[in-house]
Amino acid sequence: MSPQDMSSSQGHSTSPALLVRSFGVTDPGRKRPTNEDQFLVAELTKAMQISQTSLSQPSSLLGEQKGHLFLVADGMGGHSAGEEASRLAVESIEAFTVNALKWFLQRNDPSAGSAAAEFTEAIEEADRAVIKEAENSPDLQGMGTTLTVGYVVNAQLFVAHVGDSRAYLHRDGSLSQLTRDHSYVADLLRAGAIRPEEAYRHPLRHVITNVIGGTAAGVRAESHTIDLRPGDRLLLCSDGLTDMISAEEIAAGLAAETNPEIACRRLVDLANERGGHDNITVIVAQFESAEAVEATASGQ
Repeated sequence: MSPQDMSSSQGHSTSPALLVRSFGVTDPGRKRPTNEDQFLVAELTKAMQISQTSLSQPSSLLGEQKGHLFLVADGMGGHSAGEEASRLAVESIEAFTVNALKWFLQRNDPSAGSAAAEFTEAIEEADRAVIKEAENSPDLQGMGTTLTVGYVVNAQLFVAHVGDSRAYLHRDGSLSQLTRDHSYVADLLRAGAIRPEEAYRHPLRHVITNVIGGTAAGVRAESHTIDLRPGDRLLLCSDGLTDMISAEEIAAGLAAETNPEIACRRLVDLANERGGHDNITVIVAQFESAEAVEATASGQ
């Protein structure tokens, strides 16, 4: 099942909104002295803050619709540079989502393609922010970061991606990688120049070909739009997870545990048991229909 097979052909979803349970965790691993990964799990609502009123009511009112933002960034550059690059990228996407996302919480937006364009613009802005900061500080020159973003509103998932962190969809027991690795070895694999078993020991396997920041401005964001179904799970992770455990083991871990927090922690623990050679970041989001959640709560 490819991302194209799961993409919305109409540009918008008519499915009812799904309830979301999610959790994220980051761990330095067993070999690295610092953690250059960053992650974000956020819920967005329409809100009104009431300063004064003659009515007897709460000081704030929240809309029923909710958006959910998930983000993983894996910094690179040595010393504190990688941590700074990933931090800047996360903060840039946060600011964009709150202040500039034109279709924020719109139901059945007929131009969902514009969502991909807006996230592409946000990633380009993050790239400029990282490059500018590096230009102002010699110690940070060349710093860069991967960035994998998942944004969910109603029953629609938008993914924007740069680098070799990954987004996966777990559906009906099957795990599908939504994103492509932007790396030298991944390019060789897609061209058929090397075999999959050669990729894990290739001397250039950590060379990233498309990052936010780096030695020169300019980034090419990849984007996907997916219509979600009840029971789907979204996994975002840095390569500290996928370098240590296989896709089959990730799928088995998700299938064995429906609680997002427990699933995250077990995957991180397994990566550390295998050596924990890099920082490890995992986000798991579970999507359910309101009816299924109510039935579980009532014991049906």
